[in-house]
Formats: sequence, structure tokens, C-alpha cells
Amino acid sequence: MNEVTPTPELEAFDYKSDVNPVWCPGCGDYAVLSAITKALAELRLARENVAVISGIGCSSRIPAYTSVYGFHGIHGRALPIAQGLKLARPDVTVLCAGGDGDGFSIGGNHFMHACRRNIDLTYIVMDNTVYGMTKGQASPTTEADWRESKLTPEGPGVPPFQPLDIALAAGASHVVRAFSGRVQMLTKYIVEAIQHPGFSFIQVISPCVTYRPEMRALKTRVHDGFAETSTNRLEARRRLLDDDGYSLGVLFKSVEPSYKPCATSDEAVADLERQFVL
Repeated sequence: MNEVTPTPELEAFDYKSDVNPVWCPGCGDYAVLSAITKALAELRLARENVAVISGIGCSSRIPAYTSVYGFHGIHGRALPIAQGLKLARPDVTVLCAGGDGDGFSIGGNHFMHACRRNIDLTYIVMDNTVYGMTKGQASPTTEADWRESKLTPEGPGVPPFQPLDIALAAGASHVVRAFSGRVQMLTKYIVEAIQHPGFSFIQVISPCVTYRPEMRALKTRVHDGFAETSTNRLEARRRLLDDDGYSLGVLFKSVEPSYKPCATSDEAVADLERQFVL
């Protein structure tokens, strides 16, 4: 985490904008927004030193609901924007927010390479296992036999994408699963992720009660499965072999090299520009 001058008087509500969220009643994203603002307040970060970047989808509305700098990008492209910002302005605390469709489908390739670059930012994915904004289609993390979508009445028919497995295999140095129904725990995880000097990935199980009303029961299914954080990548992957998809906690955490661009002098830039003069 970058050393910044603390802001002593800001509370969680100070990090919220005047724009009222338009999520459906009962959406888990309300709790995620609350956890983000609570985490920023706990860290006492100046609002001008924080940026929230998003793509497209219900969860990607979050920048509009905060009072820090924000950028609402295009579908699947939040991570390239967030990484570019962090590399250009390493003094800024960068959070990236999105959903399972935005992050693991059209943005899947960017997700893998962001993990391996290990740039110092926090990626929060609100995983509701459905495309909510476009009326309930199956997403990359939807179960193979989910038959409630008119587009896939027999179910998607393919195994769901496994975010934690991919994050570990691709090289993320801080891997977490949380539940939106446990705001205090999620706030703690976001604080730790921001403080971690590398790429932090938080998969937040965030129910969509409109298109997947059965997800109301998730609060009885989630459990503290990752009680002890592993610092060994192979051991963490072994633990996922017995994972039921509802284990919560910090699965893996390790301080590893972070990608940084080579320093470029003004003369080198000028020489490059001269090569393109017609």
C-alpha cells in the first residue's frame, strides 16, 4: 500500500455520492458498496487519492455511488484501465469493481494477465452467477444444470468458471472469497486487500434475488472454510480440491514481485517521437 497522509475526519458516508443506487431491493451489491466505503474510512484515505474503476453490469455502477475518483469503462475492460492508472499514478489507491459476466467472460483474458502482472490494486468481483442487467441469462459461473433462463432451458451444459482456481494458477498474490451478507468480514478483507502490495482478488458471493431468488438461502450455505491463510500456492490449490464453492476467507497471500514499467527519460521519449516525424 502507498504511504499517504491520513484524513482524520471522514466517515463511511463521506465516501458515498449523492446518487442513489438503483439496484433491486435485496441485491447483495448494496452491502458491497457499504463495505467499500467502510474500508476507505477505516484506512482514512483522502478521497482525491482513491479511484474506483468498473466495466459494465449491475455491480459496475459503483463508481457513480462513491465520492472518490471513478471511471465507468466498457464491458470487460475495467482491469486494463485500472492497471494503466496504477502504473501511471502509483500514488493512487486503485480499486476495480465488476461482476462475474464482466470479469470472467469478455474480461476473462484481462483477468488472467492482471493476476500474473501482480500490479498493486484491488479487484472486487460481485459474483451472482447470472447476468442480472440483461434479464437473467446464465453467466460464466452459473451451474451447468441451472434451467431458469429462457435462453438455456436445459441449463448452460458446461462446468462453471472457477475464479479462485484461475487466480491462483495465473499468479495473483492475494486471493479471497467473501459473502455480501457478512459486511463486517468483507470490510476487513477489503482493508487487507488495499494494504497488500500486489494484485488482490476478492470474489464476493453477492446474491441476485430478482433473477435467482433461490440465492436468498446462501446465508445458510456459506461457511468459514479458509480459516487459515496459506502462503504456499500449491497448498492453496490443493485446498480448493475439496471446496464446495461457499468457503469464505483469505485462501492465499504472499508478497511477490509486482510488475513496474521501466523508467523512461524525457530524452528517450523525444527520440521515439522523432522516429515518427514525417
